[in-house]
Amino acid sequence: MNNLRLKALLGAGCFSLAMIGSVVTPANAGGLERGWYDIDLLFDPAQITGEVTGTYVMPQRDLKNVKDSNPADGPLNALGFSNSARDTESYWVPSAGIKAGVGPIDCLFDYGQPIGAYSNPGANWAGANGNIVTKVKSEALGGTCSYKMDLGKGQFRFIGGVFHEDVSGFKEQLVAPLPAFLGTGIGRLDLEGDGWGWRAGVAYEIPDIALRASLVYNSAVKLDNLSGTLDLTQVPAFIDPTNPILGRVTDVYGFSEVPQSVELKLQSGIAPGWLAFGSIKWVDWSVLQSIPFCPTSTKGLLACTTTSPVRATSLDLLYRDGWTVSAGIGHKFNDQWSGAAGISWDRGTTTGLSAQTDTWTVSAGVAYTPTKNVELRFGGALGVLTSGHIHSVVGSDGVTYGTDYTADFGNDLVSAISGSVKVKW
Repeated sequence: MNNLRLKALLGAGCFSLAMIGSVVTPANAGGLERGWYDIDLLFDPAQITGEVTGTYVMPQRDLKNVKDSNPADGPLNALGFSNSARDTESYWVPSAGIKAGVGPIDCLFDYGQPIGAYSNPGANWAGANGNIVTKVKSEALGGTCSYKMDLGKGQFRFIGGVFHEDVSGFKEQLVAPLPAFLGTGIGRLDLEGDGWGWRAGVAYEIPDIALRASLVYNSAVKLDNLSGTLDLTQVPAFIDPTNPILGRVTDVYGFSEVPQSVELKLQSGIAPGWLAFGSIKWVDWSVLQSIPFCPTSTKGLLACTTTSPVRATSLDLLYRDGWTVSAGIGHKFNDQWSGAAGISWDRGTTTGLSAQTDTWTVSAGVAYTPTKNVELRFGGALGVLTSGHIHSVVGSDGVTYGTDYTADFGNDLVSAISGSVKVKW
């Protein structure tokens, strides 16, 4: 079969099939990952291409055998708090981008939500002293360009770009169980911050056989300006007169980062009308251990560390590095319809403080191209959140974290649906 015929069978519709298989599977990855960073639109062969994508993820993580392990709380089990809870909430992951190419240069401008979290077990379970509701969201705007040159039978690309990321969120937890007339006993931490990141990478493509290999590094985003408030107005000061932040709202500050990552993606035609694809991604989640927050009034006077005497509170994550491996196969049925199916494994980032264990996911999607300028994609995924146990952990600093409660969880389901519209000019 000559190259022109092979290119026709592996061309525009099948060339983008790797995106169908990956569009939903990363949406429930470890750490705080949501949409992460996706620059696949940069490789679209059209001169100008715009795309809008939405993914709805429905994790169903249930905690059971919950025991309050902090004797100062009551314990909560003895006070009638439930020993089970639904830990997760469903969420949307939107993204959008527009790519333009002139000669050997292609540039992509995109919007996404790289990280996020939404845990909402409520105020009536025995682990409320550790978490009532936690919500984190991010918004990133980026610009990425590539320069391509002929090399052998294909083209080699140099890739580079920058992005700005805003991060915000809040957490509520039970500080002290109290009679209703004294207050709810709930404390709330609100935070926001932002920072810049950059990316660099290389890619090699042979369009005649739909081959593409790309390696992209995304830098960490330093959130050196994290600030917010710690609201303890529902915890009366007389409970502990030696604690100056009880019964009031305190301005706080801290430091954190969105981790760096490296991703290798591969795809190639394997037969007329057939495409195989896969990827390996590493994310440096282990940089997020215990993140302390201290009163702004102490800034510059004493260091804000986990063991600092001025520490007001902390977000204790103690993550380990994340790995995501995926593979799949796609087929072009005709000039209008293509389909793909894939499987992915995401290594859980928990070291014992959370329920983020390994996730196995299968996904499938179809692409419909009613005209040469419009492409519609629809996909779905079904996965297993593997079982485990929440317990205390001794950090690298020698401090014991997660002393509020213990819990078990079995194998739970996660599902997702996704859709996108791509327009080419």
